Amino acid sequence: MRLTFLGATRTVTGSKYLLDTGSRQVLFDCGLFQGLKPLRERNWTPLPIDPQAIDAVVLTHAHLDHSGYLPLLVKSGFRGPVFCTRATRDLCAILLPDSGHLQEEEAERANRYGYSKHHPALPLYGETDAIQAMHSFRPLPYGEEFDLGDGIRARFDNAGHILGAAFVTVKRGGTTIVFSGDLGRPVDPILYSPVRIPRADVLLVESTYGNRDHPDIDPSLAFAAIVRRTAARGGTVVIPANAVGRSQLVMFYVHALKQANQIPDIPVFLDSPMAADATALFHAHHEDHKLDEAETSRIFGATRIVNSVEESKSIDRSDLPKIVISASGMATGGRVLHHLKAFASDAKNTVLFVGYQAAGTRGSAMLGGAERIRIHGGDVPIEAEVAVLDGLSAHADALEILDWLSGFDAAPRSTYIVHGEPAAADALQERIRGRLGWTTHVPEYREVITIS
Repeated sequence: MRLTFLGATRTVTGSKYLLDTGSRQVLFDCGLFQGLKPLRERNWTPLPIDPQAIDAVVLTHAHLDHSGYLPLLVKSGFRGPVFCTRATRDLCAILLPDSGHLQEEEAERANRYGYSKHHPALPLYGETDAIQAMHSFRPLPYGEEFDLGDGIRARFDNAGHILGAAFVTVKRGGTTIVFSGDLGRPVDPILYSPVRIPRADVLLVESTYGNRDHPDIDPSLAFAAIVRRTAARGGTVVIPANAVGRSQLVMFYVHALKQANQIPDIPVFLDSPMAADATALFHAHHEDHKLDEAETSRIFGATRIVNSVEESKSIDRSDLPKIVISASGMATGGRVLHHLKAFASDAKNTVLFVGYQAAGTRGSAMLGGAERIRIHGGDVPIEAEVAVLDGLSAHADALEILDWLSGFDAAPRSTYIVHGEPAAADALQERIRGRLGWTTHVPEYREVITIS
């Protein structure tokens, strides 16, 4: 068997791994590249394999850096099944059409205002392409083995991270390969801890936080302090948050802090149709998280859902203290850009990031001290307080990754460090070698390995 690394090598985006048995070709994850322009340009580069020759796709979870290339794959000729968990299928039905819609909007805006070098600017794919791709999905429960052909059997196990996220264990002959996808945290107020995997001959493990440890503090304390001081200034807290996972966790903490009288009872808005739809899925998939139906309704019902564009605009016109949660989490698109244009230039406000910011994103620039960011072809000065809560990350940190790896009964023959920036991947490699003594490798883009 051969495994080709088509993404998430020395970067946290574009996860794609092609397994070729000689007669069967299966793609594990099918993600978009995001962030730096050279990475985004890879989305436009044809794959080194004809999409029609790919027999199946297996998704670890719904985030776009793992699923967002799928509409283009189908548009380019892929006709096989897409296997995933049930919640992942439902989340992709929200995320993928929204991704196509946003790309169409951005292309239309670029053509209208002439700030693209391409004439005309075109989307990578559109909303209709994404809807068409959903016909290929074949959702499955955790723990049930399924057949990928040519003797390949696979199984999903709960990885934490977001609703429906999974590890994929693949067996063929006497060889076991495990794809970690994104590894969740062992203690999460909403999601279950990642399942322990007993063995693998070949392991692909993510390294988003491979060079960092999350602060050993209650994130709600820092969160409360930020909200209190912003409200005291008469300001607004704008929280760019992924529509799936992070938005719901923020709502959980806001509700808990209000119940404990730790923050003032100011309005809280969820301004992301996608996040609103994703939140509804927590009612539909109670088996995948810790909250019962009453808790789900109480916690998520305390936030005002913004439905219309006019209501979204009215938020920006209001000077009253408030909390605005809006996608995307790295400020790469979506309604949060309009809120940043409205609030980031005023020192009384706060822009609060609650997750990892990939290199080249607006979020990364703002956390790096950028004095201005470019939105919709114009420059927005950054005068607001810019803060970050690493404690809300849905990714395991370096120590938590090592703890999960220590649960294996024996060392894998080979462990490949993926889905991390160079410093993070290299640091995790050294920690695995030093603590566990495992054979590790950080692969390069399009590197091919042979699995005997």
